[in-house]
Amino acid sequence: MTDLSHTFAVVMAGGIGSRFWPKSRKALPKQFLSLLDKRTLIQATCKRLQEMLPQDQIYVVSTQDQATRVVRQLRWLRSNRLLREPFGKNTAPCIGLAALHLVRRSPEAVMIVLPADHHISEIDRFLHALNSAVALIRQQPETLATIGIEPTYPATGYGYIQRGEAFAFDHRQAWRVRAFAEKPTHEVAVQFFSSGEFLWNSGIFVWRCRTILEYLEELMPDLYAGLMEIDAVLGRAGYRRVLNRVYRQIRSESIDYGVMEKASNVMVVEGDFGWSDVGSWDEVYKLCAKDSDGNVVLGEPVLKDVQNSYVESGRRLVALVGVQDLVVVDTKDALLICHRNQTQDVKWVVEKLKHSEKQKYL
Repeated sequence: MTDLSHTFAVVMAGGIGSRFWPKSRKALPKQFLSLLDKRTLIQATCKRLQEMLPQDQIYVVSTQDQATRVVRQLRWLRSNRLLREPFGKNTAPCIGLAALHLVRRSPEAVMIVLPADHHISEIDRFLHALNSAVALIRQQPETLATIGIEPTYPATGYGYIQRGEAFAFDHRQAWRVRAFAEKPTHEVAVQFFSSGEFLWNSGIFVWRCRTILEYLEELMPDLYAGLMEIDAVLGRAGYRRVLNRVYRQIRSESIDYGVMEKASNVMVVEGDFGWSDVGSWDEVYKLCAKDSDGNVVLGEPVLKDVQNSYVESGRRLVALVGVQDLVVVDTKDALLICHRNQTQDVKWVVEKLKHSEKQKYL
């Protein structure tokens, strides 16, 4: 059994979930919504982790303006395990900041890094994959590990990981990463799927804190320099002031682009645990139970000759007649009507609102 005494989970709870407008807003982003069951996405994520780690070893990184929301939804989370960013700067600064805090707690700390807003249906298999990745890092401490998902169809909404040479350890298996690929066109996705060499990129990572900090020093020296300024005042007066100043100066960048695509020693552990990044309304539709017409119905809409649609009504009466393959989401001040195959484009609406006189709807 894998020793987890120096293993910590870091739940990244930033992001605005623009593809889930009009329910996801600045004041209530996607990770704080109950999209699939009674628990919110962040509550479900932390509940899964609690089956592997004690609460004391689970951390959450949030922006300052969302910290109160985190505390309300995760009553068990102590304030010293809620790491507050002044504002979001993508995943690389978020992960670097968490690594600073964890390495102070344990010089040999191993981080499991994962987003707050994913869905996983096979929890035992998920925990097995995490344990395998931790065991890999214990044996290969200079490695960066990620969890790759066996694809079930040629998806264009996910990034991909190309597997290379197999690596056996502790009666388990991982693969050296040959390449990372951004979200492909449909034609390229079909090639990836047919080859059998590619896995979906889950955005779940496992590594030693020291190792990721060393890679940040090598590959993102400007960010690392800022982190060292923060580290110098960690736990002391002036921490918040220095943190704010550094965050204003550093650039926004993902850990995928800043480190993973350039690092020399990256391995992938395969996972098959009913994973979804819950990246669009269509993905929610696919994950929910349907009625006899293939519809997902929330609230009390009136439907006639409607098939294969996601319909969520609010306080107003919503009626649909003779349509199919739609997403209809009604809130108190905004209504979304979208074809299911274009739900990735809902973020365009948010961008349009940002540059208009209708920013109150963001």
